Amino acid sequence: MGAARLEVYIQPRASKSEVAGMHDGIMKIRIAAPAVENAANVALTQFVAEALGISKQSVQIVSGLASRRKVLAIDGVTKEVIAAKLR
Repeated sequence: MGAARLEVYIQPRASKSEVAGMHDGIMKIRIAAPAVENAANVALTQFVAEALGISKQSVQIVSGLASRRKVLAIDGVTKEVIAAKLR
């Protein structure tokens, strides 16, 4: 099985990390970590991995490291599982 792709919009420095609906047609995720020294990116991959019940190494940011819009590659789960667990 290849890696599933997930496009997300990130809001760093939120009061808590959570899925916050949709933003411009893509999933919005609020992350409690600030967007400094890669902290928000690390927190994002950890949040998604925990929500999906997979290892942190299975979630990678493949596009948008310095942007609020990011594309994640997620190994070990299907798009259907991602949609069901992150909604």
